[in-house]
Amino acid sequence: MRSLGKYLVEILEANGVDFVFGIPGVHTVDLYRGLEKSSIRHVTPRHEQGAGFMADGYARVTGKPGVCFIITGPGMTNIATAMGQAYGDSIPMLVISSVNSPGEIGSGRGHLHELKDQRALIRGVSAFSHTILDVREIEPVLARAFALFSAGRPRPVHIEIPVALLNADASAMPPAGRFSLPPPPGPPADAVKEIATRLAGARRPLIVAGGGALRAAGAIRSLAERLGAPVLMTVNARGVFPGDHPLAVPLTGESDPVIEFLKGADATLALGTEFGPTDFADALPATARLPGWLARADLDAEQLMRGLLADLPLLADARLTAEAVLAAMPAGEPGGVGARTAQAARQEVEAAMNPVLSAGLRMLDMLAETFPDAIVAGDSTQPVYAGCTAFGAPQPGGFFCSATGFGTLGYALPAAIGAALGAPDRPVFGLIGDGGLQFTIGEMASATEAGTCVRLILWNNAGYSEIKKYMTDAGVAPLGVDIHTPNFEPIAKGFGWRYSKVANMSEFAAALASPGKGNEVIEIDETSFVASLAGGDA
Repeated sequence: MRSLGKYLVEILEANGVDFVFGIPGVHTVDLYRGLEKSSIRHVTPRHEQGAGFMADGYARVTGKPGVCFIITGPGMTNIATAMGQAYGDSIPMLVISSVNSPGEIGSGRGHLHELKDQRALIRGVSAFSHTILDVREIEPVLARAFALFSAGRPRPVHIEIPVALLNADASAMPPAGRFSLPPPPGPPADAVKEIATRLAGARRPLIVAGGGALRAAGAIRSLAERLGAPVLMTVNARGVFPGDHPLAVPLTGESDPVIEFLKGADATLALGTEFGPTDFADALPATARLPGWLARADLDAEQLMRGLLADLPLLADARLTAEAVLAAMPAGEPGGVGARTAQAARQEVEAAMNPVLSAGLRMLDMLAETFPDAIVAGDSTQPVYAGCTAFGAPQPGGFFCSATGFGTLGYALPAAIGAALGAPDRPVFGLIGDGGLQFTIGEMASATEAGTCVRLILWNNAGYSEIKKYMTDAGVAPLGVDIHTPNFEPIAKGFGWRYSKVANMSEFAAALASPGKGNEVIEIDETSFVASLAGGDA
């Protein structure tokens, strides 16, 4: 008999799924019957939140949905945080869970893993949540999810299956095949013509790229160079434009130069950005509109009407829009003065950074110089804040983090594991603080077990220093922020990781230059590292 659980795995395999992240439980064993003889590789995290973060990191570097198998009840409450992060950052994630069988769902009698309403819990962190009640539903519901991932704004999708139904007979169902999915929408020809005309005639053209523009990097670079237009990148768009390019503006929107860019541009094309407050720190112009002309392309119609209202809103894919506008550009020399203003803006922002952030930015710059194809997955920690402020990654998707949007802690380690599985030929770094690491430290075992090669840069300031500073500045006694910090060396070695500790930039450079096999922790003491730079260490 081909059970529903086996049939589901066949559909996933036929549609290019090569990894599943999950912790087996008594309510999901029938999903695992199909995995045994499939080509899909299973990775076991130590916590379902880790499964979600791994799926997130994997999805970011591959563009494919990260897939998780999760038990009902505690499995779903555990992964909800990771789904919230993926929801905020528009990451394709497919969470397939069990749920109590009919007669037990919401009974209140206390069945194992029983939740009052599992879908209600997950609805706020998913594009949709669906309960399968018949074997014939599984294929069309999965097709809906994959269509959203490929042609809409990608966000987590949750599909739950009653435990008793997982072993139902699906032998009569047709062979699993690859879905024929709709393409993402392209821009209308008349809109493309107007955008091209406006940008070509502008003296101060501007391109704003968000996370939805990552796959449009080539077209955006050609268009910006054609116009002489600076490219302002949100945190999730870092690397869309190479960080060392004269037109690159990898700056958070809270800085005065960025606001001046927005206010001073006479024609702006925004691609795949929501103009969110975590990118612009509530520093957007007070009015709902910019003084100059604005076109926005996004896959989410509602989002087009949030933040800054555009003169020309387009429900269209960022890459298709950038390519079409580039093709429609009239002949002529670049009219923008972007290179001069972009470099001046970066210099102004970097000069205003405090010593800790400046040290973090220098560390990231060195990492990028040493490994131009590196992937850096960041947590909420000081060097990541520096990266959000002014780091220009060399490649699209080369820097991403959890510090904006949902803002979860403990993200970097499992996300780096997922990224390493998705891009095994690229150097992968996790950048995390001592407080954040203690959220998901058990996933070091998962990395060892999965055979990854993750290099974890551990920024140690012995507590939650950002919150401590915030409390102090607000006149609140800093309670609960000076936490016990363990000795990470024996912990790392106990998980089978290599370990080194560095106190200055020279030692950090030496550690980067000696990669070995397997996973590694490079611990940096914030106090000594920052002091060494203040003392002139190059």
